[in-house]
Amino acid sequence: MKSKNYIAKGEGENYNYSQDHCFVKVSSKDTNGTLCIIEDTIKPGFHLKRHHHRIMTEVFYMLDGEMELIFDDETVILREGDTITVPPNIWHEAKCANGGKMLTIFKNGEFDVFLNELSKMKEEDFSDAQLMKSISNKFDIYED
Repeated sequence: MKSKNYIAKGEGENYNYSQDHCFVKVSSKDTNGTLCIIEDTIKPGFHLKRHHHRIMTEVFYMLDGEMELIFDDETVILREGDTITVPPNIWHEAKCANGGKMLTIFKNGEFDVFLNELSKMKEEDFSDAQLMKSISNKFDIYED
């Protein structure tokens, strides 16, 4: 029997962007905004710009491939089976040259709602720097 929140392999809210194909495995809507789990299929050439969160904690668990996480004081290469926790107020950037797969856990964040909001935007909206900053800040994502 499937429970209310059962998500099978290859299922979940599905967001396929140019650099990343995301499936929401645990929605923040089901956890009062305290937890969100995303399965990421990272496309080759993935680059997430330097940013930080004021409230949200991120946990990255690499399932396949390698991802470079760049911090102000060190660079870490995540490989299959590796996990790293990035607490609030830690600047970080991510690169994945060859693609890969990971689980990303967001504590005290609604990253799934952020993905949903992005999915409703028009292509030209993404080039509006002020709009993108406003949306990112709304979801606790702050860039330089």
